[in-house]
Amino acid sequence: MFQVAMLYSGSKGNACLVRTASTKVVVDIGFSGKRFLQAMDDLSLDAGKLRAILVSHEHSDHIAAVGIVARKLKLPVYLTEKTYQACKLRLGKLPLGVRSFVSGESFSIGDLAIDPFASSHDAVDPCNFVFSKKLDKKKRKLGLATDNGYISNLLINKLQACTTLILESNHDVETLLTSGKYPWELVQRIKSRVGHLSNEESAGVLLKVVHSGLKNVVLAHLSAENNSPKMAREQASKVLKIFKNNANLFLAKQERATELLDV
Repeated sequence: MFQVAMLYSGSKGNACLVRTASTKVVVDIGFSGKRFLQAMDDLSLDAGKLRAILVSHEHSDHIAAVGIVARKLKLPVYLTEKTYQACKLRLGKLPLGVRSFVSGESFSIGDLAIDPFASSHDAVDPCNFVFSKKLDKKKRKLGLATDNGYISNLLINKLQACTTLILESNHDVETLLTSGKYPWELVQRIKSRVGHLSNEESAGVLLKVVHSGLKNVVLAHLSAENNSPKMAREQASKVLKIFKNNANLFLAKQERATELLDV
């Protein structure tokens, strides 16, 4: 078994479950502890069997309930030292403490091999992740890449061999520029090199990493104000059609979890 589910995704909160038969971890827990536990329950998953919480960066939509859940379930929290220093007051006392990792250096939790790498976002030390299962003859890989401001060579290199890809598709550029609902300063932040990937940029990533072994693509972190599932899906679908790739295409939602996907 090697599976993933986006428990919820968007500006209000993000959480991603990764599991094998013996190891279950969650990446980020934004929003609330109650919402997280409900999402686990909706998928008939036992939160009490989690091994750890990983944190990608310190923004509230990724850490709001990390401390709460860590205390309730007595879980260790894995994050970089810089990220911990940026959010330790908001995390509060952690019963099993902090396990620091370094971006660019792989580590393991159970039979999960985890490769954290730098993302381009306005946080102190933001990370994306590639997960693989030890001794996996199928050589499956899960890429989790959200909160990126631009398409870096590092991003492309890390995602090229992934069999399942969770990729940010945050906004439609025209909607962002013309909706008038966001102040200009926020619009500039979103469009900057430390902001978020647009639908078109997300499709650009997919264009560079699609391959015959790609099974699943999950579009994540969609803006409720400046995007729509239809617009995000259209851009990604175009790329898959160009390569005649039959990968399953999913959209992560704020209000409910995706199904459990086989990586």
